[in-house]
Formats: sequence, structure tokens, C-alpha cells
Amino acid sequence: MKLNMNKTLIIGLPIMLIILLISCEKKYQSPGHYENDLFADEHQEGKAYIMNRDECFDGSELVIASSDVILSDSSKGRGKSFFLYKVKSGKVLKTVRDSTVEMPMLFLSQYKLKIKNTDSMYVYLKKLEGYRFIAKDRNLKYQWLKAAPVYSVEIN
Repeated sequence: MKLNMNKTLIIGLPIMLIILLISCEKKYQSPGHYENDLFADEHQEGKAYIMNRDECFDGSELVIASSDVILSDSSKGRGKSFFLYKVKSGKVLKTVRDSTVEMPMLFLSQYKLKIKNTDSMYVYLKKLEGYRFIAKDRNLKYQWLKAAPVYSVEIN
């Protein structure tokens, strides 16, 4: 009986120690679990800021009202994609750099614009940044104002 009890003690003691160690294990909690976002109300993930008409007008170097804006060319594939738009005719509402703007003119946009062919629209442009080679080849000076949506011209 003593031999049987020693076998049970030799086998049972390590098992009891393992069970005891597993039950006392403390779970690690990452510091991210305790973070508080102080600016949760101010930003929303995945939503871009969209300017209103006054902000677009103030932030632009050239504003044109036109009903003749078409997609002229686009580039997808290697590098950043871009779209070239042609303004065939229009009325210049604001200019900072040039006293006269020759029509037709091209401008670049980093994303595809939602243009309706039936409406006149405001074209909000700023000085072209980057795209040296395409600018020289296509005589580009302007690009679409980044946070500006397509606004239709309202007739009073």
C-alpha cells in the first residue's frame, strides 16, 4: 500500500503543480487596451474632408465656370494614377497667377471627377505640383484643388 501511495504521489504531485501554475497565470493586457482617444469626436476614419464652395473659391488660384469640361486622358498602372481634363470654354471667375487664360486648357486631377455633361460646373484649380514630364509634354499649369468636390453652377 505504501508503494502504491508513493507512485500516486510521484505522478500526482507534478500534475497538481502544473494545474496550480496554470490557474494562477496572469493575463497580459496591452497598453493599447487602456488608451483613451481624446479626439474621437473630431475625426472619422475613412472619411475625407470636403470643402464647401466658399472654401474652394478661397483656396483656389484659378476658378472657371464652364459647361465644356471633358475627360481628355488618364493614366492607370505604374505609379499614381491621374486624370487629364480639358476645359474647352468657360468664364474665369478668379485668377491669381495669370491675367489671361487661354482656352482650351488642360488640368490634372488625382482622382476621377463626377462630371455631369448637362450642367455647368465650377472648376477649382491650383498650381500644378510634381508631374514634371507630363506637365512639359502637355503644357499643364494647374491641378484640381484636392478637397474640392464638383459643384454645379446655380443659375439665378
